[in-house]
Amino acid sequence: MAYSPERKAAVIGKMLPPNNMPLGRLAKEEGISVATLAKWRAEARAKGQFLPEANAGPEGWTSADKLAAVIETASLNAVELGEYCRRRGIYPDQLTVWREACARANDWERAASRQIARETRDANKRVQQLERELARKEKALAEAAALMILRKKAEAIWGPEGGAEE
Repeated sequence: MAYSPERKAAVIGKMLPPNNMPLGRLAKEEGISVATLAKWRAEARAKGQFLPEANAGPEGWTSADKLAAVIETASLNAVELGEYCRRRGIYPDQLTVWREACARANDWERAASRQIARETRDANKRVQQLERELARKEKALAEAAALMILRKKAEAIWGPEGGAEE
């Protein structure tokens, strides 16, 4: 069944705070299947619309919902922010916490890059150390092989035990 954009927008509006109507109740009230309502909510979220779960308070909102709230309030003045918070059922302090979390999340990538660079540097130092150790051992092995060859040649020339006669 096709629904008009106005009807769809009105129903989606009932999913928004402060109504936060659960899909099951909204489906019964509107005569629309839960699957259709879930699809509409997913489409609206994909377009960046703020649609938290009905039974979740602000603490239960998804990261995407919190980010959407931070973005929606970024340009609001104090009066508009207060009205927005009342309409959504949240506190300005929660938005501040979410905004700071978003900022930290963006810094995470830089911190992770520094950590990776540090680990790479440490790994490169370890590789160099192992290569030096390997070169030292190869040199010692070559010297030992040369000494064995010289001993065999000496034995071939002078006999065993350096040519000492009995």
